[in-house]
Amino acid sequence: MIDIKIIRENPKKFKDAVVVKGFDVDIDRLLQVDKTLKNHKQQLQDIATEKNKIGKNLSRLDGPEKQTRLDRLTELKHFEIQLNATIKELQPEFDALMLHVPQPPDDDVPTGADDTENVELRKWGKIREFDFEPKDHVQLGLDLDIIDIPRGVKLAGTRNYFLKGGGALLHRAVLRFAMDSMIDKGYLPLMVPLLMKDQAMQSTGFYPGSEEQTYRMEKDTLNLAGTAEVPLTAYHSGEILDADRLPLRYVAMSTCFRREAGAAGKDTHGLYRIHQFDKVEQIIIGENDEQKSKQYHAEILQNAEAIMQALELPYRVVNVCTGDLGRGQVQKYDIEAWMPSRNSYGETHSASRFYDFQARRMNLRYRDDKKKNLFCHTLNNTVIASPRILIAILELNQNPDGSVTIPKALRSYMSNKEKIACNT
Repeated sequence: MIDIKIIRENPKKFKDAVVVKGFDVDIDRLLQVDKTLKNHKQQLQDIATEKNKIGKNLSRLDGPEKQTRLDRLTELKHFEIQLNATIKELQPEFDALMLHVPQPPDDDVPTGADDTENVELRKWGKIREFDFEPKDHVQLGLDLDIIDIPRGVKLAGTRNYFLKGGGALLHRAVLRFAMDSMIDKGYLPLMVPLLMKDQAMQSTGFYPGSEEQTYRMEKDTLNLAGTAEVPLTAYHSGEILDADRLPLRYVAMSTCFRREAGAAGKDTHGLYRIHQFDKVEQIIIGENDEQKSKQYHAEILQNAEAIMQALELPYRVVNVCTGDLGRGQVQKYDIEAWMPSRNSYGETHSASRFYDFQARRMNLRYRDDKKKNLFCHTLNNTVIASPRILIAILELNQNPDGSVTIPKALRSYMSNKEKIACNT
């Protein structure tokens, strides 16, 4: 949510944001509705003032003068009814338009239409060159009997799977390693609910816009969260925090659900784009300070990079372009792991900065040292998401005999085994 005062002061900035981010919202109509509402509400205040003034003197009057005042009260009441009727009609339209206004991107966000125009910032690690014909993760999983996609599809439809034996253990090891790493950095772990009310989805910016990507429990008016970002960020919704508590650093591991609507025919092979996965998510709730937010953004990005480096997975970091940003994101960095079967980098992490966009929606504030209530800034980032990350781990660590070497960082989570081989 954007402060309407800022939109009034600089409507062009938000019209430009609508264009470069690719959203559909009429800023001129918003301002027109806002102007009418503001005018009508001021008139209601003026009417209330006049009615109070008339009421105070009415008991001391009689005759024609009193009747004149009574007639004026009747006139004011009719006018009041008309104004309230217009406000009742326009307020929902105003609220809906405000929910659609996108956050303008920061100045250093590259302009572009989609993810093909994201800008590479840096690379880490050396891409492996194979001296044998490598397998993709699906064939590796089949040969090692650690991934079973056909039975997943049989029971749950397309984009579903089973992880078995070493595959299930590797998946669990990745998540536990990520959680332990974040806890060691001082992030507070939470176990979060997966079913969210509409308000939680709206307050974090997923509604409106992501309804088609969300599994919705219509009978209970609840939604399966596509990320722990929703419960973590909304945890303090409606609260006023003390400034000395900030920043708050939280981390959670949760199962995530996404319909992947509109993705037919895209990334359908294997474990890249699936309906259910597990993710460790980190969020920061901080002060209303843009420079500090940028520092926190660098922090959460570095946390994720540290995990990738510990797993010895080559990756690159990209500055996401305007057309690939969400409605509330002022800037986003993606980490993309090298995946041999794709012969390219594939997105595995997203680090987002929102400033006060989410906090305004959820009325999340803090009281500063001057006793003034300010909206918080929020940020989030993937620490690790699996099984997508298993694509890179399995494919990059495969051996000529078909086994897979377990990254050193994960071995203590897998009974100190060094390899996943047949029948292990």
